[in-house]
Amino acid sequence: MRFDPWNPAFVAHPYDAYGELRDSRPVSFFEPTGQWLVARHQDVNAALRDRRLGRSYLHVASHEEFGRRPEPDFQEPFWRVTRGGMLDVEPPVHTRLRRLVSKAFTPRMVEELRPRVRRIAGELVDGFVERGGGDLIAEVAEPLPVTVIAEMLGVPEADRHLLRPWSAGMCGMYELAPSVEAQHTAVRAASEFAAYLRALAAERRARPGDDLISALAQVVDEGDRLTEDELVGTCVLLLNAGHEATVNVTGNGWWALLRNPGELERLRGDLSLLPTAIEELMRYDTPLQLFERWVLEDVTIGGVDIPKGVEVALLYGSANHDPEVFADPGRLDIGRRDNPHISFGAGIHFCLGAPLARVELAESFGALLKAAPKIELVEEPVWKPNYVIRGLEALNVSIG
Repeated sequence: MRFDPWNPAFVAHPYDAYGELRDSRPVSFFEPTGQWLVARHQDVNAALRDRRLGRSYLHVASHEEFGRRPEPDFQEPFWRVTRGGMLDVEPPVHTRLRRLVSKAFTPRMVEELRPRVRRIAGELVDGFVERGGGDLIAEVAEPLPVTVIAEMLGVPEADRHLLRPWSAGMCGMYELAPSVEAQHTAVRAASEFAAYLRALAAERRARPGDDLISALAQVVDEGDRLTEDELVGTCVLLLNAGHEATVNVTGNGWWALLRNPGELERLRGDLSLLPTAIEELMRYDTPLQLFERWVLEDVTIGGVDIPKGVEVALLYGSANHDPEVFADPGRLDIGRRDNPHISFGAGIHFCLGAPLARVELAESFGALLKAAPKIELVEEPVWKPNYVIRGLEALNVSIG
């Protein structure tokens, strides 16, 4: 099978196509999107750290100067929100935003959150087990990270049901060549999300609480520290990134374990393997399959010269299955020690929430492994049509 991100069969199992790319065309031009695909771990890892590549080019040139068409006017609300956060900006703006937020995500601060994460995970799993199972994604995987990040930010419990639909709507824009319908959905979600957060931030400026939105709201309009657009963009990014990947690692991970019952029993029999198991599950079925960078200066990747002004698509899923780096990469090994996967990225855009994601995943998997002596698949799951952010529609299981 060839690289075809709109083919459901490819989305369900892209790894054979990745192998062909790594072997014969590790850096190749993909005509349908006008991007250069980068398939090998060494090249992806190096590109993520190369400052000649950027998530944006707008810090060095206008659209026209960079030889690109401006986005359609109707997309402005989406890009205003997205470019207010740190994901799609470069230094010095990125450096300033990351510094403001990073204090909440240090390993020490995250470890202090572990008891709260454990409590939430335990309550979700207990209810799931009492019901005899159901959709593990909807009933365990989704509520946990949404609840944790919403509590950190200070989103009232009554409003949290709004977050997942907004996030899913916005993330549709990150797919390759999104449909016009998906673009309008993303714009609508961004507009509603931003309006909600502006109102919440105004409330917290007037009556601060012990939460991250209150803390960030206090520095709005203080010189060059944080604008209101940056506050909104930062909160949207934390809410989106804070649960999209964790949800899919949980769903993809349990599906991987159910397909590999020997490894599931190995983990159930030795929960001290949870840390390496979590890393392996992120590698084995990577939730973010592709991440894009703009070429800001002429660059050579894998021996191929790539000119300024084009985009490269870094294939995380392929890099995480590169046999030059991972022994027997198609085998799930929950005890894998040498595991330099790049599911969290690398370089200055390395995932800020990685420590929190690891805690959430360990507590979620651990709670279910302890509470459910037997987990069985009710029906074969179906992959969502999305390729870039890759996950299952549902994972229906019964609890024995």
